[in-house]
Amino acid sequence: MLDMSGVLSSSSPDRSGGSGGSVPGSRTATTGEEDAGATVALHQPHYLPWLGLLDKIDRSDRFVMLDNVQFERRGWQNRNYVAGSGDPVLLTVPVVQGSRNDRIRDKVVDNSQKWKSRHYKALAEHCYRKSPYWKDYRDEIAHLYEREWEGLADLAIATTRLLMRGFGIDTPLLLASEMGDFPGHKSELLAQICAKAGATTMLSGDGARDYLDPEVLRRYGIDVEWQDFRHPVYPQHARGPGDFVPRLSAIDLLLNTGPEALHVLRQARTRN
Repeated sequence: MLDMSGVLSSSSPDRSGGSGGSVPGSRTATTGEEDAGATVALHQPHYLPWLGLLDKIDRSDRFVMLDNVQFERRGWQNRNYVAGSGDPVLLTVPVVQGSRNDRIRDKVVDNSQKWKSRHYKALAEHCYRKSPYWKDYRDEIAHLYEREWEGLADLAIATTRLLMRGFGIDTPLLLASEMGDFPGHKSELLAQICAKAGATTMLSGDGARDYLDPEVLRRYGIDVEWQDFRHPVYPQHARGPGDFVPRLSAIDLLLNTGPEALHVLRQARTRN
């Protein structure tokens, strides 16, 4: 795989489900316990997130960005795959090296490197110039890379909002760091945040089955629903029908199917 930070990577995209301000034009976000009966999902902010994260947001009444947890090196908070003419291209946002205990909200983008121009050029010239809907979303994507970004969390959340607008998803986003201080760890932390967001159900990615303790959630009056994400197969402009590449950034589905992207995502969810 080609890494646009300048490093070649041989690994394939690999995903597993983890565990504010609202999106313009969306439902009003709230963090009060009085709003009972809500399905809430949580996840770390990811740069140009993949379809599994967009699916989780779409299925939630409220979505909490866990910007108050530890930054994961070589995780997905600052990088993601997009489609290349050959192998997938890994776009990596460089960050200032700090402590291993740095939280995502404290992580600073290393703007001494020309990552913005490299990423936009990869999208505009190498990856999606000939995609069916590039011209429809080109200006908004270009604007994202014209802005100055200091905080990684701000950038990652901005890419998520861009994709949500493109898909037509209006779920309110909340920032865990703005919801208060939570003393818990692991399942206890998730339960406390969900309770603050008014959840009666937490939607969790299947990758959390190994570490999430549903009994802890139940003590807070919260049930656990497993996402069981099903990846859609859709036309990719540079590939034939038998050459589909899954687990890319959700921007791939958007630029290939445009206004049908959300329908494609939801249709995959409902198939047997």
